[in-house]
Amino acid sequence: MDQYDGDNDYMQQEDDWDRDLLLDPAWEKQQRKTFTAWCNSHLRKAGTQIENIEEDFRDGLKLMLLLEVISGERLAKPERGKMRVHKISNVNKALDFIASKGVKLVSIGAEEIVDGNAKMTLGMIWTIILRFAIQDISVEETSAKEGLLLWCQRKTAPYKNVNIQNFHISWKDGLGFCALIHRHRPELIDYGKLRKDDPMTNLNTAFDVAEKYLDIPKMLDAEDIVGTARPDEKAIMTYVSSFYHAFSGAQKAETAANRICKVLAVNQENEQLMEDYEKLASDLLEWIRRTIPWLENRMPENTMQAMQQKLEDFRDYRRLHKPPKVQEKCQLEINFNTLQTKLRLSNRPAFMPSEGKMVSDINNAWGNLEGAEKGYEEWLLNEIRRLERLDHLAEKFRQKAAIHEAWTEGKEDMLQKRDYETASLSEIKALLKKHEAFESDLAAHQDRVEQIAAIAQELNELDYYDSPSVNARCQRICDQWDTLGALTQKRSEALQRTEKLLETIDQLYLEFAKRAAPFNNWMEGAMEDLQDTFIVHTIEEIQGLSTAHEQFKATLPEADKERLAILGIHNEIAKIVQTYHVNMAGTNPYTTINPQEINAKWDKVRQLVPQRDQALIEEHARQQNNERLRRQFANQANVIGPWIQTKMEEIGRISIEMHGTLEDQLTHLRQYEKSIVNYKPKIDQLEGDHQLIQEALIFDNKHTNYTMEHIRVGWEQLLTTIARTINEIENQILTRDAKGISQDQLNEFRASFNHFDRDHSGTLGAEEFKACLISLGFDIANDAQGENEFSRIMSIVDPNRMGIVTFQAFIDFMSRETADTDTADQVMASFKVLAGDKNYILADELRRELPPDQAEYCIARMAPYTGPDAVPGALDYMSFSTALYGESDL
Repeated sequence: MDQYDGDNDYMQQEDDWDRDLLLDPAWEKQQRKTFTAWCNSHLRKAGTQIENIEEDFRDGLKLMLLLEVISGERLAKPERGKMRVHKISNVNKALDFIASKGVKLVSIGAEEIVDGNAKMTLGMIWTIILRFAIQDISVEETSAKEGLLLWCQRKTAPYKNVNIQNFHISWKDGLGFCALIHRHRPELIDYGKLRKDDPMTNLNTAFDVAEKYLDIPKMLDAEDIVGTARPDEKAIMTYVSSFYHAFSGAQKAETAANRICKVLAVNQENEQLMEDYEKLASDLLEWIRRTIPWLENRMPENTMQAMQQKLEDFRDYRRLHKPPKVQEKCQLEINFNTLQTKLRLSNRPAFMPSEGKMVSDINNAWGNLEGAEKGYEEWLLNEIRRLERLDHLAEKFRQKAAIHEAWTEGKEDMLQKRDYETASLSEIKALLKKHEAFESDLAAHQDRVEQIAAIAQELNELDYYDSPSVNARCQRICDQWDTLGALTQKRSEALQRTEKLLETIDQLYLEFAKRAAPFNNWMEGAMEDLQDTFIVHTIEEIQGLSTAHEQFKATLPEADKERLAILGIHNEIAKIVQTYHVNMAGTNPYTTINPQEINAKWDKVRQLVPQRDQALIEEHARQQNNERLRRQFANQANVIGPWIQTKMEEIGRISIEMHGTLEDQLTHLRQYEKSIVNYKPKIDQLEGDHQLIQEALIFDNKHTNYTMEHIRVGWEQLLTTIARTINEIENQILTRDAKGISQDQLNEFRASFNHFDRDHSGTLGAEEFKACLISLGFDIANDAQGENEFSRIMSIVDPNRMGIVTFQAFIDFMSRETADTDTADQVMASFKVLAGDKNYILADELRRELPPDQAEYCIARMAPYTGPDAVPGALDYMSFSTALYGESDL
């Protein structure tokens, strides 16, 4: 209480304030607005505010809360009832607290506050402002009002047109407020442009700048001051005191030179790690961003060669471009974990990468890349199959169309002839029989036309690039077929009408024609089948074709008998013509097929048979080689796949078991990593076998369930897991050495962690972590306070809010609870040692006491000192603590 004895006279004068003046509406309005804003500037720290100053304090709850905020002390527990007696009790507790601070309350009772007496409420608030905002002001052995006035005069002395003599009319032109702001923050106001005869602009400028940049709420409107002959003194004093407290805060802090070196070195290293992480993350995300559109491009090619080139490009991507990026991703995670560990050891806030560059963001982007990659490979293989099928169908269409067009050539002209009109009886009979043979031939070609149409339809369904020309050719064939059918029907009807007038016909020519035409058609079909291309993918398929071919060869003796029989008919016709001198001109009137043509086609069939044999033998050899490649790949994959799974399980056991010291575990893991890396040649050998399989266009393998993609993903996960596990052990060693944790403590921490890690995942869920802490002696009750404490702990061990706690984070937290770290106060205290009795430090002093690079690091992060005792080159070392630790640690 002694520290306030010197101000008792002033306090008594203020307690006896002229309450009649408060009845002036203008002054009362100014006080209401100023006091309300002042109260809210403190109440908002507790998450609340008031709207009506005499109504919102009636129950005493917000009044007690206001006193707790501005004093930093706890008041007696308030009454929560709604009755008048409860409200009076709360207000009395607040008034008793004010009185306990040496303030005499004159004529202010709890009943008046509860009744909403505006005059008494404003008087009470003014008493609080005097006690907690003005009374402690001390300038050159003057305090309270005189001290505040003297401070204003000292700060505004260099400014023209500013003469602060009181707390009413001296402030009406607004230049006093602007001068205070400009003196401390010259960059906020261009003082040279202000005019004394424009008070509204001056006041609005000062109030707006103070609210926006200095966190001083707007307590008055310019109109309230300009429109009043004598502004309310208490309102002005309250407003000005807020400027005083904003600009005259105590400056703590500083650190010794040796600690600065240590902190700066760690901070510089951490910042470099942050920059490296940001660059590596940006480069990796940019590569993923460029690669995904390429993998998502599904523009098909028209030729097999172009699609094969796409597949080769994809293999180059898998073999050459992606593996380095896998290593970069793994290194990125290791750098991130190491950085977080170092920041925790330095008592620094956790590193939060730029938006979109979190480890989870990179993992999501990588997942999208692998999804696009899988879909691209499937699409490539499907497209190759489709093009292969299209090429086969297109060639088959061209062959059948060419054979059909060759057969139909001249048929329309033949069917349109009117030769039967002048023919003899024998010629008519011959024409009729010939036409019957033609109809038989026409019916035999119906299947070929249907096959041509079916192949064209399938090419359309498979989106063949040259479908328009195929469709046009198919349409011509179908249209011509319809024409041939109509012409055939028409000629048949004409011949049948003429047949009634004719009687004789050479049965041998007719028999020759009837037997020669089917046989000729059979030979054409045989030649077509023997020249037909085939596509097979398995031994069974080629064996089926070989069996069918052998069955065909077995029919050749019977076909040769049929050929000899047909030739015998022709020889018999020749004998009859020669014997009876029939006027047939040596030609068969019923067919255009002759023995020479039959023999020529038969020779062609016999020539094609061994060619077909050779093609089947070669394809059988190729399929045998493909089967060898399948088995060769399967034999290796069936060993490598389980080996990778076994290694993954062994690493998982190593990471949770406790055998030996951390160094022993690290040595064991590195030897384990070396053995894994030494296995890489087998993976490469399997990649080579896989490339041979793809080059051979082998699309399935019944001998193994493992694909190259499974092996690649498993191998990449294995490398990532062993690297991450080694990094965790290294970070544990770093934590142990930095915090001085014994091996027994680490074993105890690991045993507790493993006990609650029920699923052996290497992480703890929130509830598992809570149970683990309780088992180690932490007092975490099942109430609101316990939940708040647990939430605080979770924010330390899980800054990214992933919902899990790693063993490294658990070790960091336990070491943090049991060891000391450098604090901002220690760092600033050492700076104070270097500065001596000055409020600033010179750049040359830092260069003299610190190493060159660390001295320049400090200078770059310190703001110029602007105090009244400033000299050229003076630096505000308080600003360095804010840049290094943030406001929250000061």
